[in-house]
Amino acid sequence: MKISVDVDCTPEEARRFMGLPDLSSVHEIYVEKMRRTIEEGITPDSISTLMQNWAPMGEASMNMWRQLFDQMGGPSKK
Repeated sequence: MKISVDVDCTPEEARRFMGLPDLSSVHEIYVEKMRRTIEEGITPDSISTLMQNWAPMGEASMNMWRQLFDQMGGPSKK
């Protein structure tokens, strides 16, 4: 027997129902920091730091991103 239930609610309502914390203030702070960084100018160091923070697998993931950007940047250098 299979039972399916459709729930029509907003993400906010679902978050409250599941008992998850409200992180909207943290999100707003993070977005504002990103906006300031973009307005002030992005440097290669800031991109490197950002990618390291986002990289779930550390150095292996950084190498993957580096290869991806190298491929997008122009002809491959062999």
